[in-house]
Amino acid sequence: MMVEPEPGTSGETRCGFVALIGAPNVGKSTLVNALVGSKVTIVSRKVQTTRALIRGIVIEDNAQIILVDTPGIFSPKRRLDRAMVSTAWSGAHDADLVCVLLDAKAGLDEEADAILNKLATVAHPKILVLNKIDLIPREKLLALAQAANERMKFEHTFMISALSGDGVDDLRKTLAKSVPAGPFHYPEDQMSDAPLRHLAAEITREKIYRQLHQELPYQSTVETDTWTERKDKSVRIEQTIFVERESQRKIVLGKGGATIKSIGAESRKEIAEIVGVPVHLFLFVKVRENWGDDPDRYREMGLEFPKE
Repeated sequence: MMVEPEPGTSGETRCGFVALIGAPNVGKSTLVNALVGSKVTIVSRKVQTTRALIRGIVIEDNAQIILVDTPGIFSPKRRLDRAMVSTAWSGAHDADLVCVLLDAKAGLDEEADAILNKLATVAHPKILVLNKIDLIPREKLLALAQAANERMKFEHTFMISALSGDGVDDLRKTLAKSVPAGPFHYPEDQMSDAPLRHLAAEITREKIYRQLHQELPYQSTVETDTWTERKDKSVRIEQTIFVERESQRKIVLGKGGATIKSIGAESRKEIAEIVGVPVHLFLFVKVRENWGDDPDRYREMGLEFPKE
């Protein structure tokens, strides 16, 4: 008779941190959801991930895979930009494995090129994940995979569609085999949802960036003010979006409130998918001058404050 090993017993289990590295909008959130399943499990920050946000935990066979999300990597211009990029790379250096996510349609564009250059400084095993493969012809996909592998040594290359789930099972199985042997870091009964407020704020900030990155490049922060579970099991969330100037407040609101309504709708949908219950999201926009130079704001976002 086979005896299932107890989670957390050394030698029989595997456990490791996998950093997801990629430019903004390559589909990291979608991939996390696809890897974890229908409901993302958020855990409190501990062990060596104090400088990055744990987005989810995957249990596959006898392995616990801790997915460490990193801010989208881009050319840093402002202090906040530099803090976010620094956080992304510290997440990569602290992890056991690095998953490099590229948008197959965008190919080796400027952002992907910058990431591959910087990845040369990361010693951990790397896995290449080409996402959105349903959007380009197969021959272009193979050429892209070859070009990326010529640039850098990848242990594995996966071609997936995070949205449809195509190829995700194979990726999950390989991650489970690739993390180091050892006890689970997070006993299943201790997985807590305390940082859901933080994650909800990150999701809203991502939607702002997605809609307004031309007019408002990362010049905003989001804080979750209230999180109330109602009798009907739904959640009421109030968030404040802080910008540095009145002109930026008007950009976020949009004509007749259209922009903030659209941001709220997208954010509410994603938060609801994660928490698994209906969400009522209320967004407010306030001006807080020079917040980008305030170390406390950075700490709230889990970022280190750059000295210069």
